Amino acid sequence: MLGLIGVVLSLALLIYFAYKGYSIILLAPVTALVAGIFAGAPLMAMYTQVFMPAMGGFLITYFPLFLLGALFGKLMNDSGSAYSIARFIVERVGAKHAVLAVVTACGILAYGGVTVFVVVFAIWPIARELFQEAGIPKRFAPAAIGLGSFSFAMTAIPGTPQIQNAIPAPYFQTDAFAAPGLGLIAGAIMYVGGVLYLNRRVAAAQAKGEGYDNGALMQGEQTTGIGQEDEVTVPTTTPFWVAMLPIVLVITLNFLLVRYIFDLFDFSYLAEEKFKATSIDKVGGIWAIIISLLVACLLVLALNWNRLRERKKLLNQGASSSFLPIMNTASEVGYGAVIAALPAFAIIRDGAFGVSSNPAVSLAVSTNIVAGITGSASGGLSIAMNAFGAEYAAKAAEAGIDPEFMHRVASLAAGGFDALPHNGAVITVLAVTGLTHRQSYKDIGVVCVLIPIVALAVVLALGSAVGSF
Repeated sequence: MLGLIGVVLSLALLIYFAYKGYSIILLAPVTALVAGIFAGAPLMAMYTQVFMPAMGGFLITYFPLFLLGALFGKLMNDSGSAYSIARFIVERVGAKHAVLAVVTACGILAYGGVTVFVVVFAIWPIARELFQEAGIPKRFAPAAIGLGSFSFAMTAIPGTPQIQNAIPAPYFQTDAFAAPGLGLIAGAIMYVGGVLYLNRRVAAAQAKGEGYDNGALMQGEQTTGIGQEDEVTVPTTTPFWVAMLPIVLVITLNFLLVRYIFDLFDFSYLAEEKFKATSIDKVGGIWAIIISLLVACLLVLALNWNRLRERKKLLNQGASSSFLPIMNTASEVGYGAVIAALPAFAIIRDGAFGVSSNPAVSLAVSTNIVAGITGSASGGLSIAMNAFGAEYAAKAAEAGIDPEFMHRVASLAAGGFDALPHNGAVITVLAVTGLTHRQSYKDIGVVCVLIPIVALAVVLALGSAVGSF
């Protein structure tokens, strides 16, 4: 019981200090050791033999995805491509449908491989302009950006190159296009449900006379964010078709690689010990995303060679910008590994396994719990897969459950409780827009936690009833 209290206290401290703006890189090992103290674990051994290997293992496996994602986002942003795509959508949808425009623009960028943090910075200047023009309360902007950036486009839409869709692949020997029909249904629930909810909330606020920056929730708090007009430089726009080509390439090449191109080559050498005795079925999903993002980065450079004049500086900045996100996530993975190594975690694990005899339902519950503990979709999913992945794959095989269904469930489950208040993306979008949890988190919670959980439940019911499709 004391160990379980330590885990709860550790999580509470992690959430509280993350909410206060302290670095996860510092918080993760410290709060993990708090849980270790209550469990009576040897602290230095837990740090050097559990925390650091787990953190390092995540870095080794997923650093290329973070690096190329950050580079791609930087190139799309500085070339004006991200702005051009957003502006194209806005001009056709109109200011009166500002919520729909912002969500759609964010979704396209995220589905194309632009990292969540880059999407937030790229879209906010346009969202601010739209919301002001339409008289929509500013406090709804974080939820609109979050809905488009870290819900359906991150976990549901088949083929998304976001890391949350890549992590399950080696465990279930699947790829990013696993269970496409179920993924599209889940994505539609999140997209349509989220937009309808936000539009109703906006209409109710406007009916009460609330405008862009007035209303009870906007009084008495600092609302100057990173995205104020004098702090944002709108990039030179590029033609829409030029802006869209790299995104189309990422999705198309990813699909062709995993479904056709890899089949043309002999990868039997991967069974050798020097290649960790693996197979193309286990690494192909990640390889395809790496190759697709790399080729897309080269295409952005080629199409915008004259627009991107300071190329060395841009590439260096893009590479550097990958370090903080992956270090934050890897630190959360290390934190989760320590928690998973404590006796109290067995209670949590057994509780998750005992929820249902259906391994898909059990997987959904356990992944959501771990993602909620870490406040990270990728970190939580990585921990859950390391802890339970092989066992769930075996249970699914015994039950005759399609591994593609398990892949989609795992990815969707990572995008539920991860968006609790201590989530890094939530904190970032609030900081950029200059808003607080009190002003905006309720709506973020509905569109990024509650509705995705509903979508996951629908997929579980459908997949369990009729199978994967």
